[in-house]
Amino acid sequence: MSSVIELLKSHRSIRKFTDKPISPELLEEIFVAGQAAATSSFLQGTTIVRIADKTKREKIAELAGNQRYVETAAEFMIFCADLNRPGNYCKAYEKPFEGDFTEHFIIATVDVALMAQSLVTASESVGLGICYIGGIRNNPREISELIELPKGVYPVFGLCLGYPDQDPEPKPRLPVSVVVKNETYNEEGDIESIEAYDREIREYYSARTGGGHGISWTEQVATLLSEKARPHMRKFLEGQGFKFK
Repeated sequence: MSSVIELLKSHRSIRKFTDKPISPELLEEIFVAGQAAATSSFLQGTTIVRIADKTKREKIAELAGNQRYVETAAEFMIFCADLNRPGNYCKAYEKPFEGDFTEHFIIATVDVALMAQSLVTASESVGLGICYIGGIRNNPREISELIELPKGVYPVFGLCLGYPDQDPEPKPRLPVSVVVKNETYNEEGDIESIEAYDREIREYYSARTGGGHGISWTEQVATLLSEKARPHMRKFLEGQGFKFK
């Protein structure tokens, strides 16, 4: 089996880090590897803001839901979808700026996800651990003000990066047969497969939490989708110039 495939299958989130720093040379290589990811229309619509200031990290950890590993990771960075940088050149070439279409928002957001995941894979290949921080979208306006984001830019997620100080088990994923369909979207056999997967997830959570909640995947996602999810985001994004035409 390919070592890259084995690496990808072993992914897990790390929330405890040692105090060992990442060398500037290694970090540069990781950033370059991330930049090599695919980018739609060659937009390169990602900007990464590194946060080293202790006070800023403490504030971000609080704004993100008191996720204290934001403070303890060797590196913490915020991945932003950026239409400001390319948009600057519309004026230079005497072209109208139409970057507030929904499609442009999608392009920039997908660019961020692709670059981040390539950066993550590069990081894990050299023994580093990561944890995505979607919680920065709990308070996106405050985060944006803290890191001085201009119009046309929004924070998609944060990323903790450092040397792991724990060794958790990878979390099982849905069966491939549920996720990968042939020719059409069909759900044949999915109910039985997901029931078996629910049992696996309950066992995983019970073991991880020492006999704790043991919640199933279906219950977890049903709860997620039955609750309002960051209803402030649309107004915030419109304020940042994303009009969704």
